[in-house]
Amino acid sequence: MKRKVMWVLAGFVAPALCADPATVELGQKEEASNCIACHSVRIIHSQRLTKAAWNRELDKMAGWGAPIENREAVLEYLVSNFGDDKAPPALTMTRAGNGNPTQASH
Repeated sequence: MKRKVMWVLAGFVAPALCADPATVELGQKEEASNCIACHSVRIIHSQRLTKAAWNRELDKMAGWGAPIENREAVLEYLVSNFGDDKAPPALTMTRAGNGNPTQASH
Protein backbone atom coordinates (compact mmCIF):
# COMPACT_ATOMS: atom_id res chain seq x y z
CA MET A 1 0.00 0.00 0.00
CA LYS A 2 2.80 2.44 0.84
CA ARG A 3 4.39 1.98 -2.58
CA LYS A 4 1.15 2.85 -4.31
CA VAL A 5 0.79 6.03 -2.28
CA MET A 6 4.40 7.03 -2.99
CA TRP A 7 3.90 6.55 -6.73
CA VAL A 8 0.75 8.62 -6.62
CA LEU A 9 2.55 11.39 -4.76
CA ALA A 10 5.55 11.28 -7.07
CA GLY A 11 3.43 11.19 -10.20
CA PHE A 12 0.77 13.73 -9.42
CA VAL A 13 1.76 16.05 -6.59
CA ALA A 14 5.39 16.82 -7.50
CA PRO A 15 4.67 18.14 -11.02
CA ALA A 16 1.89 20.32 -9.63
CA LEU A 17 4.41 21.97 -7.28
CA CYS A 18 6.84 22.87 -10.07
CA ALA A 19 6.54 26.23 -11.73
CA ASP A 20 5.61 26.26 -15.40
CA PRO A 21 8.71 27.32 -17.42
CA ALA A 22 6.63 29.57 -19.71
CA THR A 23 5.13 31.34 -16.69
CA VAL A 24 8.56 31.81 -15.13
CA GLU A 25 9.91 33.21 -18.42
CA LEU A 26 7.00 35.65 -18.60
CA GLY A 27 7.74 36.74 -15.04
CA GLN A 28 11.38 37.33 -15.92
CA LYS A 29 10.35 39.51 -18.86
CA GLU A 30 8.02 41.45 -16.56
CA GLU A 31 10.92 41.97 -14.14
CA ALA A 32 13.12 43.27 -16.97
CA SER A 33 10.48 45.67 -18.27
CA ASN A 34 9.08 46.96 -14.97
CA CYS A 35 11.11 46.12 -11.86
CA ILE A 36 14.52 47.05 -13.24
CA ALA A 37 13.31 50.58 -13.93
CA CYS A 38 13.58 51.29 -10.19
CA HIS A 39 15.71 48.46 -8.78
CA SER A 40 19.04 46.96 -9.66
CA VAL A 41 19.02 43.27 -10.46
CA ARG A 42 21.29 42.78 -7.44
CA ILE A 43 18.73 44.04 -4.91
CA ILE A 44 16.03 41.78 -6.33
CA HIS A 45 18.17 38.70 -6.90
CA SER A 46 19.87 38.85 -3.51
CA GLN A 47 16.56 38.35 -1.68
CA ARG A 48 15.50 34.91 -0.46
CA LEU A 49 11.86 35.28 0.50
CA THR A 50 8.91 32.97 0.99
CA LYS A 51 6.05 33.08 -1.47
CA ALA A 52 3.99 35.05 1.05
CA ALA A 53 6.82 37.57 1.52
CA TRP A 54 7.31 38.00 -2.24
CA ASN A 55 3.56 38.49 -2.54
CA ARG A 56 3.72 41.27 0.09
CA GLU A 57 6.61 42.87 -1.82
CA LEU A 58 4.52 42.88 -5.00
CA ASP A 59 1.60 44.41 -3.06
CA LYS A 60 3.93 47.11 -1.74
CA MET A 61 5.35 47.86 -5.19
CA ALA A 62 1.88 48.00 -6.75
CA GLY A 63 0.81 50.35 -3.95
CA TRP A 64 3.68 52.63 -4.90
CA GLY A 65 2.52 52.65 -8.50
CA ALA A 66 4.62 49.89 -10.07
CA PRO A 67 2.95 48.53 -13.19
CA ILE A 68 2.56 44.77 -12.68
CA GLU A 69 0.79 43.31 -15.68
CA ASN A 70 1.38 39.60 -15.02
CA ARG A 71 1.44 39.39 -11.25
CA GLU A 72 1.17 35.59 -10.99
CA ALA A 73 4.00 35.17 -13.48
CA VAL A 74 6.23 37.60 -11.59
CA LEU A 75 5.42 35.86 -8.32
CA GLU A 76 6.24 32.42 -9.77
CA TYR A 77 9.48 33.75 -11.26
CA LEU A 78 10.58 35.28 -7.96
CA VAL A 79 9.68 32.24 -5.87
CA SER A 80 11.19 29.69 -8.23
CA ASN A 81 14.47 31.62 -8.58
CA PHE A 82 14.78 33.59 -5.35
CA GLY A 83 12.61 31.73 -2.85
CA ASP A 84 13.65 31.04 0.70
CA ASP A 85 14.63 27.50 -0.31
CA LYS A 86 17.29 28.75 -2.76
CA ALA A 87 20.98 29.13 -1.96
CA PRO A 88 22.11 32.68 -1.26
CA PRO A 89 23.93 34.44 -4.08
CA ALA A 90 27.70 34.09 -4.21
CA LEU A 91 29.67 37.00 -2.85
CA THR A 92 32.54 38.50 -4.78
CA MET A 93 35.55 40.18 -3.26
CA THR A 94 36.41 43.70 -4.34
CA ARG A 95 39.03 46.14 -3.11
CA ALA A 96 38.01 49.29 -1.29
CA GLY A 97 39.92 52.48 -2.00
CA ASN A 98 42.26 51.74 0.92
CA GLY A 99 43.27 48.33 -0.44
CA ASN A 100 41.31 46.35 2.13
CA PRO A 101 39.08 43.64 0.68
CA THR A 102 35.35 44.12 1.16
CA GLN A 103 32.46 41.86 0.26
CA ALA A 104 30.08 42.91 -2.49
CA SER A 105 27.38 40.77 -4.04
CA HIS A 106 26.83 40.84 -7.80
